[in-house]
Amino acid sequence: MTVTLQDVRDAADRIKGIAHRTPVIRSRTLDGRAGAQVFLKAENLQRAGAFKFRGAYNAIARLTPEQLERGIVAFSSGNHAQAAALAARELGSSAVIVMPADSPAAKLDAVAGYGAEIVTYDRYTEDRAAIAGRLGEQRGLALIPPYDHADIVAGQGTATLELLEQAGELDAIVVPISGGGLIAGSAIAAKGLYPGIRVIGVEPDTADDTRRSLAAGVPVRIDVPHTIADGLGTTVPGDLTFAINKELVDEVVLVSDDELVDAMRFAVDRLKLVLEPSGAPGLAALLTGRVSPVPARIGVILSGGNVGAARLAQLLA
Repeated sequence: MTVTLQDVRDAADRIKGIAHRTPVIRSRTLDGRAGAQVFLKAENLQRAGAFKFRGAYNAIARLTPEQLERGIVAFSSGNHAQAAALAARELGSSAVIVMPADSPAAKLDAVAGYGAEIVTYDRYTEDRAAIAGRLGEQRGLALIPPYDHADIVAGQGTATLELLEQAGELDAIVVPISGGGLIAGSAIAAKGLYPGIRVIGVEPDTADDTRRSLAAGVPVRIDVPHTIADGLGTTVPGDLTFAINKELVDEVVLVSDDELVDAMRFAVDRLKLVLEPSGAPGLAALLTGRVSPVPARIGVILSGGNVGAARLAQLLA
């Protein structure tokens, strides 16, 4: 295993006092609906609005002073973009961010607000990694990928490390899956502390590349998915993340776009929390009964809240 529990602990020390130690939210209504004690890790309240700040800061903080002076390049549909831009600014570096032209306006505005240069591309016809790679070579920038990187995985695992410190031992954790960095880091932290814990991933039903890949035993590429969860629209798992998840993830369940909206509505009405579609899969899986059998004590990562007011109103209308 290329990432260990100690790596996650080292990342936690590195981001301490810089990333937020986000709260764990409880709800009697949710407990009743789920038939379990549910502990919600509110990463929608993290800096830059999502868990991604943990991994981005951990990775960029490990660069040399010379590399920090040259700057970094990242590619992302939004949350890693914001996280990398903010982390680079906090560390006195600069960032170039490759983003889809159809990224939500709120995410584009936030990246620009953190001082990054934005390079847009067509997500259906162009290769974002290739664009970022060329920019890195041309300008001498360090590539900070969104998930397939050991320091990113270790940083993302700090969310679950905190959750287990705050909630105590859990029977299962439920984690959204995009490229697999969050669930890989979560699984390393969770099973490093409690080997018997169940690790359950959740994907949109149109973006199930990890579920298909785990079933096949090898990475499976899918077409660019159409889903309101723009942050979960990967087409193939990362090499590193797939290797970890193949060993440590117990199950992957699917939810629909309509179920994501229902979960977002529940979060607003009952929890007084704003979730973006990509941040709601774990809650949606609980509300729809996809987690079965239901463990007695279950943790859920609410992974992000980057949705603009107009878009939120449109989705919930």
